[in-house]
Amino acid sequence: MAEPTPQAAAPQKAFPVSWDQFHRDARALTWRLAESGPFDAIVCVTRGGLVPAAIVARELGIRLIETVCIASYQGNRQGDLTLVKGIAAEIRARPNGKGILIVDDLVDTGKTAKMVRDLIPGAHFATVYAKPMGRPMVDTFITEVSQDTWIYFPWDTGLAFQPPLREDGL
Repeated sequence: MAEPTPQAAAPQKAFPVSWDQFHRDARALTWRLAESGPFDAIVCVTRGGLVPAAIVARELGIRLIETVCIASYQGNRQGDLTLVKGIAAEIRARPNGKGILIVDDLVDTGKTAKMVRDLIPGAHFATVYAKPMGRPMVDTFITEVSQDTWIYFPWDTGLAFQPPLREDGL
């Protein structure tokens, strides 16, 4: 009998990220990646990986950017994975993922990361944020958050009043 697959906790904590903070975190990721390269191609995991991939590409001077499109979230719940668009054959054909950098905004359970890793084994996988269940799937990340945290990325939010965590003033 197979062991049960660990399930991610339902998000309970909110972690809002501003554009400024995300840009700083993505640049910090780039500084770490500069030591791991050289890279001459980026595969960004859409949609979340588009923004950090643009920042990393600019900072590292990478012009070849490919996408892999995987749908996994319905609202704030991760469901079944669907490969919407694969990776171009000329990128997949590189021996052992040489020179390829995979970029995503977040690794959560690691399911999406595993799917991408299976497509281009040996590539270097980097995310801006990582949760404990997915952390082993990435090579480089900047900030770890708890598994029960929901990250509100700046492209998903607008400016609005935020009530205090505790209304009783404690």
